[in-house]
Amino acid sequence: MAARLSASLDQTFLYPVFPRDPQCLIKWTRLGSPDAQPVILIHGTPWSSRLWVPYALALSSKYSVYIFDNPGYGQSKHLTQAAIDAFTDGGSLNGQAAATAALMMHWGFTPKGMGFTSEPADGAQSLRAPHVIAHDNAGLVSLRMALQYGCVYKSLTLIDVVAVGPWGLPFFKLVAENPDVFKAIPPQMFDGITRGYIRNAAYKPLRKEDEDMLAEPWVSGNERPGQEGLVRVLQQASVRKSEDVERRYGRLGESGLPIRIIWGKDDKWLPCETAAKLKDLIGGKCEVVLIEEAGHLIQLDQPERLMAEIVLFLGEVDRVS
Repeated sequence: MAARLSASLDQTFLYPVFPRDPQCLIKWTRLGSPDAQPVILIHGTPWSSRLWVPYALALSSKYSVYIFDNPGYGQSKHLTQAAIDAFTDGGSLNGQAAATAALMMHWGFTPKGMGFTSEPADGAQSLRAPHVIAHDNAGLVSLRMALQYGCVYKSLTLIDVVAVGPWGLPFFKLVAENPDVFKAIPPQMFDGITRGYIRNAAYKPLRKEDEDMLAEPWVSGNERPGQEGLVRVLQQASVRKSEDVERRYGRLGESGLPIRIIWGKDDKWLPCETAAKLKDLIGGKCEVVLIEEAGHLIQLDQPERLMAEIVLFLGEVDRVS
C-alpha cells in the first residue's frame, strides 16, 4: 500500500437534516462482490474516506466494502452552520450517528426495532450484518449507532477512537477560545499551522502526497471547507459528550459482539492508556492490540501491520460464525 490509491465515490445518499431544509448529501461507493460478506469503513475528523481507500481496495478481494465521506467532509459537500450544529449535537455526535445509521438502512442493513426517516434504496436486499471498522470519532459514532439506533454488526473494530473522556488537545481549546483570530490568519501562515497539526497526528514523517491529501480540503477554496471549515472542526473537537452512552458500552460486551481495539502505541492525540479504559467499559471478550511506532494516523504509520491485524480479526470472526 505504498502508493496513494484512489476510488471514486460515485453514489449519493440524501439525508434530511431538517424537514424544510435541503437534504444533506453523503457520497459513497461499494467495492468488491455484492455477494461477499460486507465491511464498512468509517473515517474520523478531520479526515475523509481517502484515508481508508488502500484498505478498502485490498479488502475488496474478499469482502463487499463500503466507504463514504461523512457529511461536510471530502466529496460530501460542506454543511450550513445549522446543519453542523445538528450533526454534532453539542459534541455528542448523535446527529452523525443517526445519519450513518440511515445510510446503512439505505444500503439494506436492517436495524433492530428502530425507525428511520430514510428508506432502503430501490432493489436493496436485506443484507447480513457487516463488519464495521471505525477510526477517531467514528468510534463514538459507531458505538452510538449500535446502542442508540439498533444497528447490528458482525464485528466492531475500533482504531485509535474517540469514545471516552476526557476530550481534546490543548490546541483544540486554544482554537475554541480564539476562533476569530484563527480565521483571520493569512492563508499561507494557516497552511503551515494546518500541516503542523496533521504531522502531529503521525509518528513517522508523512510522505508529501499523503500530507497534501490530508491538508487539501482545509487549505484550498472553491467547494472545499477551507480555513474557516477547519477552525469550526477544531472548535467542535474541543467538546465531546459521551457520558450518556459510555455507561452502556458494557451491553455490547455482554451481547457477545466481537470487538477488537487497535491503538498506536505512540498516539499523541489519544494516549494508548485510553484503549485499556475503553476495554474495561466494554468488557466481555473485547481485546486490545497495541502497535509500536504508530501514532493517531496509524493507517499511514504502520499500514502493513494494521492491515494484518484487521484481516486476522475479521478472519477469526468469520471462521466461528
